[in-house]
Amino acid sequence: MKPITEYTDYRKVIQDFYDEKKRTSAFTWRDFAKSAGFSSPVFLKYVCEGKKNLSRTGAASVATAMGLAGFDSVYFQAMIAYGTAKDDEARKTAFEEMCAIAKEHKTRILGANEFDYYKSWKNSVIRELAPAMPGAKPSEMAKACMQLISTDDVIETLSFLQKMGLLEKDYDDTYRQTDKAISINTTDALPVAARNLQRQMGEFALNAISLPLSERDMSGITMGITRKGYEKIVKALDAFRQQVADIVAQDGETEQVYRLNLQFFPLTENVRGGN
Repeated sequence: MKPITEYTDYRKVIQDFYDEKKRTSAFTWRDFAKSAGFSSPVFLKYVCEGKKNLSRTGAASVATAMGLAGFDSVYFQAMIAYGTAKDDEARKTAFEEMCAIAKEHKTRILGANEFDYYKSWKNSVIRELAPAMPGAKPSEMAKACMQLISTDDVIETLSFLQKMGLLEKDYDDTYRQTDKAISINTTDALPVAARNLQRQMGEFALNAISLPLSERDMSGITMGITRKGYEKIVKALDAFRQQVADIVAQDGETEQVYRLNLQFFPLTENVRGGN
């Protein structure tokens, strides 16, 4: 099996353990369930298939059956809370607990940096703003942001962005982006952080309504469509996003940091009952 911190899905840990044992012995799901104290011989198989959930109570016995001890067992049990969380806030809290456990043992979860990047608006904004203010102090960057951010937050964000390799600092205290556009490896935790970021940016968009028309552009269409029409519009939005990315790549030096939200969502249930 891979090191435990290369997992964020406890079902994959169980499945990989079973597959490895199966390759080297006559190990069965019945054997596995019995060693973990479950009466159903297929319970853990159903857990791996997503048909059943493993409780935190059962996690300890499964960890013991897999030979996990100490840090590995604690981390595995924390994954249960993450994997069974009911909403994004609970999943975010559980993933942060996993990261804290890993950090305490001087190790890092794969995808933790990516999760940290997307969970706050500060990272993407400061990544764009810092290179546009050569030689500026963190306090000056904080004042340039329309959203409330402290000098300490800016300092922490700059340090994080440098650690991730997204910003580099020159000898004259000037920051530059290592790449104009970024591509971050996805993990199953990333959508949780991305949705949190979208919520933050959505709230900022509400506040931006009060800005002069010369500084913002907002419009919308309420429409009745079919699923086929929806899919065509999604493709058109994808193409538009790429056009915007191309414009940004060819643009000159940054004068101001903007956010573009593209929001396309249902306002009613499907009244036809079709797909």
